[in-house]
Amino acid sequence: MRKSLLSFTALLLTTSVLAACAGSASGGKLKVGLVTDTGGVNDKSFNQSAWAGVQQAAKEFGWEAKFIESKQPTDYEKNIDQFATEKYDVIVTVGFLMGDATAAKAIQYPNIKFAIIDNAYYPTKDAKVCDDTKKDCYDDGGLKNTTSLMFQEDQVGFLAGVVAGGMSKTGTVCTVAGMEIPPVVKFVVGYEAGSKWMRSDAKALHVYVPSFTDPAKGKEVGNSMIDQGCDVVFGAGGNTGNGGLLAAKEKGLMAIGVDVDQYNTYPEVKDALLTSAAKNVDVAVYEYLKTVNAKASKAGVITANIQNGGVGLAPYHDWDSKVPDTVKAKVKEATDGLKSGSITTGYQP
Repeated sequence: MRKSLLSFTALLLTTSVLAACAGSASGGKLKVGLVTDTGGVNDKSFNQSAWAGVQQAAKEFGWEAKFIESKQPTDYEKNIDQFATEKYDVIVTVGFLMGDATAAKAIQYPNIKFAIIDNAYYPTKDAKVCDDTKKDCYDDGGLKNTTSLMFQEDQVGFLAGVVAGGMSKTGTVCTVAGMEIPPVVKFVVGYEAGSKWMRSDAKALHVYVPSFTDPAKGKEVGNSMIDQGCDVVFGAGGNTGNGGLLAAKEKGLMAIGVDVDQYNTYPEVKDALLTSAAKNVDVAVYEYLKTVNAKASKAGVITANIQNGGVGLAPYHDWDSKVPDTVKAKVKEATDGLKSGSITTGYQP
């Protein structure tokens, strides 16, 4: 299956939506809707970043934009339906868990353009996607109105692990992870591999919590691994992972954020944050919507990775002077190795 690569550029994202004149199929403003997963639009990471990308496009292209928050998985399809009945032109869905709902609704509404983050659909001859009745299927073309925005989380997780391994005093690092789904597993595998690449005696702990919205459980899990010697906590699970970051902060230990630069989005823990394993979700969403504006969007998979700048470590911020040059040099070595392919993360799909 052929994957496309997306070139990413640095963008200044705003927090307001402006609607000016732009043409849609109906002659009015083009309408783009975002359906969040259960983490909500203000999750300080994944959903928030996706919404920022929609806002940037809406401002620049003069579109109307709106989000709907999913409170539970059963909301996914009805939230998509709401945008469809309101005649939205583009619907962006956030997260692997929305894959089934997005596929079903993309078939139901073939004239709407869909983009989904973290779930891959390929418009190839061997693809077969059906709605819930199994009566309406694409047998020879997959989802022809859906673009998948994917990320190589294992690569940036690896770099985060290099930092953690280099900074740990105990030799034990850990991850407070969300649900055991591919994007989260990639973060965990990469982080553990990177820590052990940095120091062969590193011990890496992780716990998957079956929720992205349980910071209390995340904090409990974080504290449990801290009790086992972990002194660098990676929070890779939305608001659940945020609980792990808070546990590290309250114990005077180090932490690594996820998805966005959490130094900016989660200031309560910024003193503990070495860096964040960032997925430029905002840029990916914006770049996709830019192709919509240019009438050049295509179905298929667009992958963000180290090679094209779609993932990477956030700045060290307050820790910049505390991270030794030797650690920074190893991060650069690992980055170069991942780009060239001489270093692999160990993740197996």
